[in-house]
Amino acid sequence: MQNQKTRVTVRIAGKDYTIASYDPPAYVNRVAAYVDRKMNELSLATRLPAGQLAVLAAVNATDDMMKSRDEIDRLRREAEALREQLEQAKAELEVRDKELERLTMALEAKRDDV
Repeated sequence: MQNQKTRVTVRIAGKDYTIASYDPPAYVNRVAAYVDRKMNELSLATRLPAGQLAVLAAVNATDDMMKSRDEIDRLRREAEALREQLEQAKAELEVRDKELERLTMALEAKRDDV
């Protein structure tokens, strides 16, 4: 992210828009291209006026975003569960290492006694 706003002119659904953003121009162009592609797809599939196409595109983009956020949340929960399992396995391994060390020392002491 930049410290200074830049203005980028993009074309969406055949119209030019100037967007002021702190994001890099390449990112703004990428976002605009996504919106343009979605509106074109919807335009080919429906006969809605531009305003309704824009609303439908916004609903579809929001749906995509919310599904992505839900997936991110699910993956975070899964990662946390795996982290907890790893910590538990480490603790169990440490207990077993100590038991092995204790048994090894007891065996060596028994050999010394013989």
